[in-house]
Amino acid sequence: MSRPQPASQHTVRRHNSALVLDAITTHPGSSRAAVSARTGLTKATVSSLVDRMIAAGLVVEGEAQARSGPGRRGTALHPSPDGPHGLGVEIGVDYVATCLVDLTGRVRHRTLRASDNRTSSPARVLTKVATAIRNTLKRDVPIGGVGVAVPGLVETATGTLRVAPNLGWEEVDIRDELRARVALEVPVQVGNEANLAALAELWHGHGTQDFVHVSGEIGIGAGIVVAGALFDGVRGFGGEIGHLQVDPNGPPCTCGSRGCLERLAGQDEILKSAGCPTFDDLLKALRAGDPSATTAVSEAAKWLATALSGAVNLLDLPTVVLGGTYARLAPWLTTTLETTLRERVLGARWSPTTVLTSTLGAEAAVRGAATTAVRAILADPDPYITAAQS
Repeated sequence: MSRPQPASQHTVRRHNSALVLDAITTHPGSSRAAVSARTGLTKATVSSLVDRMIAAGLVVEGEAQARSGPGRRGTALHPSPDGPHGLGVEIGVDYVATCLVDLTGRVRHRTLRASDNRTSSPARVLTKVATAIRNTLKRDVPIGGVGVAVPGLVETATGTLRVAPNLGWEEVDIRDELRARVALEVPVQVGNEANLAALAELWHGHGTQDFVHVSGEIGIGAGIVVAGALFDGVRGFGGEIGHLQVDPNGPPCTCGSRGCLERLAGQDEILKSAGCPTFDDLLKALRAGDPSATTAVSEAAKWLATALSGAVNLLDLPTVVLGGTYARLAPWLTTTLETTLRERVLGARWSPTTVLTSTLGAEAAVRGAATTAVRAILADPDPYITAAQS
């Protein structure tokens, strides 16, 4: 067994850099003295680290702070809105989206382009994605990392997309494929779109720390958050609620099973049952009180509650957050969903499940992907600072 070794100067600096930047981002406007008090580091150490961050574009100085007593007035420190951005990409079944998020968490730019990716090979779709990335890079802002959201099983350890049933993809190394098409010299992270949507809700949404975020598009995905952290399973394959069997006698699914939730409550099935060619047509029919449209959404809500009740009973989650197209259907979906959850959740008599509508809607996954890239920099800024100085 090897003996523990003392931390190197670089390791200590790396740790302290993260402490200082966290203090600045969680308490913007703090002075160097306040950061020193908050982190326990000496004022000299904080000043040295802050100077490096300012030079790298991570931190900016603001106005001088008021001081009642003698001595030099401190200056307010803020994460720089012109510093490294996170570039988020979402590969949807029928679209490709991009998003730029700065260090303050603000969305600076977003795009959405329709694309029927079910009929295209991974190579062809990733070429489109590479074009979208290059177009976003033309905005001439520093990029600190790229996050990619995909609708399938993504292995946490490798970032490999193992399978995406609704795309018909298997064993695709998204990271290497994109690097082969775009000259990316920054970290690239790949994640499941439902998990990234749940993280976006955690960071930018209602503020709840324990919930299941369910997003309904052509496929249905769920991201589970417990005690303010994503729970995605041992290998990262958790949250595939769309492929829970809710009707053993139901229609066959692209995953190889039958009666899966997304085959009964997914967007395509709702449109078909409602007799509406597009989602906008469905919304118009619902607003007009069309009985076919209303019934289609109500039936989808019952199937959705059947699957969600299993997750709530198993994990004792207090809250369901509706995202994606379910967020847009919430006015016609929520009542039936809540009623059925009360019937099926064992603990509902004492603690009814709260149903919320995501404020992020369809942009949650791509925003989560971009923010994940930003938060990676905030959690470990020293590599970015070192690269910026080279």
